[in-house]
Amino acid sequence: MTEQNIKKQDDFEDLLGNPFGKEKSELEPFPQMHYKPKMLVDVLPEENRKRAIQLAEQINPTDHQSMMMYGTQAQSKLLNFSHTMLEHVQKKDIGEIGDILGELMKKLESVNPDALRPEKRTFISRLFGKISSSIQETLSKYQKTGAQIDRISVKLTHAKNALMSDIGMLEQLYEKNKDYFHALNVYIAAAELKLSELKEKTIPELKKKAEKTGDQMAYQEVNDMLQFADRLEKRMHDLQLSRQITIQSAPQIRLIQNTNQALAEKIQSSIMTAIPLWKNQVAIALTLLRQRSAVEAQKQVAKTTNELLLKNSEMLKTNTIETAKANEQGLVDIETLKKTQENLLSALEETLRIQEEGRTKRYQAQQELMAMENDLKQKLLHLKSNQGAVQKGNQEW
Repeated sequence: MTEQNIKKQDDFEDLLGNPFGKEKSELEPFPQMHYKPKMLVDVLPEENRKRAIQLAEQINPTDHQSMMMYGTQAQSKLLNFSHTMLEHVQKKDIGEIGDILGELMKKLESVNPDALRPEKRTFISRLFGKISSSIQETLSKYQKTGAQIDRISVKLTHAKNALMSDIGMLEQLYEKNKDYFHALNVYIAAAELKLSELKEKTIPELKKKAEKTGDQMAYQEVNDMLQFADRLEKRMHDLQLSRQITIQSAPQIRLIQNTNQALAEKIQSSIMTAIPLWKNQVAIALTLLRQRSAVEAQKQVAKTTNELLLKNSEMLKTNTIETAKANEQGLVDIETLKKTQENLLSALEETLRIQEEGRTKRYQAQQELMAMENDLKQKLLHLKSNQGAVQKGNQEW
């Protein structure tokens, strides 16, 4: 038997160690009892059945206080056990773990690798080729989000460890609850045995004795025994209610354990699968985007090179043709000489015409000047003759 099993057996022995709340020296042995089949004691394990029979032999109808204390040790520990479970449920806020998982999902969704795909980019970003800036912005956002996710992972790891610790503690509670269940079964089975003995043997014998003797005290003994049987039946009912608590607690503990286990597995899946997968996919997306950026740059270089070659070839063609034409022409074009000579002859003719017009105008001006001079002379002669006539008349006066 292992140390853990020995301790478990000792705890179970402790639950049954003092059924009446008395010192062991006060317990009085009772004669061997017999019981009828189809009672609770019949379904108990062999070892617990023997314990129930021994305990039933120790129930003393004349000890009223012992009946009040019967099974209270197991009930008291069951009460403490119930408080422990309640405190555990109140202290463990499962919603906090849910909030952490929700925060993790938001962070995972904040950087979407699909947004890096070229077909997901907007027309404006494709038009202006903002590939490099998209990489840097996304990488910066990814790094920031990655650091936040790592911190969340630490929180989830602590939460998972706490859940696993709780599962172990709940397993201990489950084992204790099972011990309480078996111990209460022993108490109830012993009470059933004693109650059966009282109703089928002890009380009928006392009634016969009282009827036979007619002694008032004998009738009182019958009544006392009836009262004790009633109290024992009520006490057994209380113990059955306590046992029902242990029956209900078992699936409740398992339910809490299963919930904790599911949360721990969810956290484990998030830490070991979801987060690494997300990081891997984002890294792949960034790598592919860098490759596409390099391809786009290479295409741009090739396009520019082709355009430059095409323009240079066109310039070379034009320059070659024009140079060939220039080489075939003389230094001065005949048409140019003809035009120049025509312009020269036209200028000479125009000059001669202007000179002829000038001589004609000068001749006309000379004639006009001579006429003006003669006219002036005539005016002056006429003026002098008028002055002589005036002077002659004055002298006569």
